[in-house]
Amino acid sequence: MSGATLQRFEGLGVHAAFPGRTIVFEEGQRPRSIFVICTGQLKLSTTSKEGRTMILRIAGPGDVLGLSATLNDLPYEVTAETLEPTRVKSVHRTEFLQFLEEHGEVGQNSAKVIAKEYREVFLDARRLALSGSAAGRLSQLLLEWAQGSSCGKPELRFTMALTHEELANMAGISRETVTRLLNQFERDHLISRHGVAFTILDPANLELLVQ
Repeated sequence: MSGATLQRFEGLGVHAAFPGRTIVFEEGQRPRSIFVICTGQLKLSTTSKEGRTMILRIAGPGDVLGLSATLNDLPYEVTAETLEPTRVKSVHRTEFLQFLEEHGEVGQNSAKVIAKEYREVFLDARRLALSGSAAGRLSQLLLEWAQGSSCGKPELRFTMALTHEELANMAGISRETVTRLLNQFERDHLISRHGVAFTILDPANLELLVQ
């Protein structure tokens, strides 16, 4: 966006703070707003007809949620739940659509955001399909989060906001397997853990498990 357009967007909507483990919107709801994450993390999940829930990805600062549903006037495709205290900017659908009409360049940016969302979901599905071993699936998740949180710094550190059950859901393995593998990774000096603070100690050997 141009500087003037960005300034106009900054004036839209309202900011809202959510405590951890709070649902911001649910799969199947009519779209009321888009949500721009300012701080915190949310898990995006979907539920099958059989009632099985799958976590698709973790969204963080800068991500825009609900954009595709809002533009197409279709129900939200996922449920968004905070993993920790989170602050978002909420822009009502009517207000956002009016903004799009006034600023055509935003429509192009919106299309790029939607494409990015679907690419991330595709990559997550590909990880589950192609990573043959449980250790490989878990290793890839840990590496992705560490690299995403490092901001170019050499230290690969991140905060683990998921429970072992949720981590197992994302990796497509059992909770018991997650616990066993994390303990094994720690014994092998691949990672270190201090509560929810994780550090990747040996990314090269962790990467070998993915291949």
